[in-house]
Amino acid sequence: MKTYPLYLNGEWLNSDTTLPVVNPASGETFAQMSAVDRPAVAVAIKNAHKALAGWRHLTAKGRGELLHKIASELDRRREEIARIITLENGKPIAQSQGEVAMSVDHLRWFAEEGRRVYGRIVPHQVEGKRHLVIKSPIGVVGAICPWNFPLVLAVRKIAPALVAGCPVILKPASQTPLTAVALAECVAKAELPKGVFQLVVGDATEIGAEFLANPLCRKITFTGSTEVGRKLIAGAAAGVKPLSLELGGNAPVLVFDDCSLETALAGVMMAKFRNSGQSCIAANRIYVQRQMYPGFLRALTDRVKAMETGDGMDPQSDIGPLINAGAVERAHEHVQDAVNGGGRLMCGGSALRRPGYFFEPTVIGNVSRNALCMFEETFAPIAPITPFETEAEVVELANNTIHGLAAYVFTRDMDRMFRMAESLEAGIIGVNDGLPTTSQCPFGGVKQSGWGRELGYEGIEAFLETKHVSIEME
Repeated sequence: MKTYPLYLNGEWLNSDTTLPVVNPASGETFAQMSAVDRPAVAVAIKNAHKALAGWRHLTAKGRGELLHKIASELDRRREEIARIITLENGKPIAQSQGEVAMSVDHLRWFAEEGRRVYGRIVPHQVEGKRHLVIKSPIGVVGAICPWNFPLVLAVRKIAPALVAGCPVILKPASQTPLTAVALAECVAKAELPKGVFQLVVGDATEIGAEFLANPLCRKITFTGSTEVGRKLIAGAAAGVKPLSLELGGNAPVLVFDDCSLETALAGVMMAKFRNSGQSCIAANRIYVQRQMYPGFLRALTDRVKAMETGDGMDPQSDIGPLINAGAVERAHEHVQDAVNGGGRLMCGGSALRRPGYFFEPTVIGNVSRNALCMFEETFAPIAPITPFETEAEVVELANNTIHGLAAYVFTRDMDRMFRMAESLEAGIIGVNDGLPTTSQCPFGGVKQSGWGRELGYEGIEAFLETKHVSIEME
């Protein structure tokens, strides 16, 4: 069984400590990943800090050209890396291919956008003075990424940080480290200076603690649960360390009577069942206006029944496995709670009796508004649906959550589109669009769904300091 190395200060290194990598489609370990302890992370931070001076003084054009090289290598190996994603994450291979393509697009977009990090000259109010506003890199960045989109969510952090002039230390999820190894190989192929990008794998608590406590690590960027995000906030307080946090979601879907049924069905299928429902912007609770409700419920159920569940390597599979046994147990708990509360199980609802961590794609109608799946992030292919009467009612329901990452609206009414865009408490709103994410627009949430934004120009701003320079003219 192959043991994969870490990438530290420009070198590939194996360690005595390893972590198993499990294929969720079989439940079997198929590889080992080298792991580091906290002192090794401290050394990585020190080496990254040494690399900072040279990297920050390279022009944005030069840094962007290196990002283009990473993108080209990633694209050249797209089929191979897609297979790695599916092996350790489980998602259908077509979706893994899409993840690689989006990662390439992120890299190329930030490679060019780095040239447009502008300062400004501010008109003076006192004769003899001049005022400049300039941008500078924040410093060494610790990037902590999850398992559900192991490549694209890493790239969303690495690309803007690097092009801003910041060295990065990537800590991927322990379940999906091999995708990060493949990304590190692409970085190494691009020949970035040593220490500018490093890969560490190991105990999340230890690595996170070193990122928080070490003064040479100037910024932490994290995607994961709200619970862990709260711990990072508490830990960052002592050093007043800046954080970018993309946390949990509980996305509502609002389907109005005046929408196109076909558009709504296609959008909900994408927003709910992509990555087997394991997405922070997944449709978590679906509200359908009363007149549309019966037809929508029947049509969605028919489509979900036709989905194929199986190993992600099989191109016929629409739904792959969940990440582990705990995820299957949680999915079952949410289904049972909804049904016990009066919900009508339309299809699915059970784990598959086969190796791996498979759960049937599920539709539940007439779900109580107090059901667990209407308040907790399900992270499974479960679509809970409930009817509503008025616009005011459904907006109140949609906003009744501590989260505010994404929301989806299906309507043909232009006035309503703008009312929903202004009324819904979410950082991302898809109007007749089940996949609103794009490189050039900001991604992030409000309330307890996070701090800051990834992607868009805001994605680079997260790694820049703003300085005011006041000059007294002699």
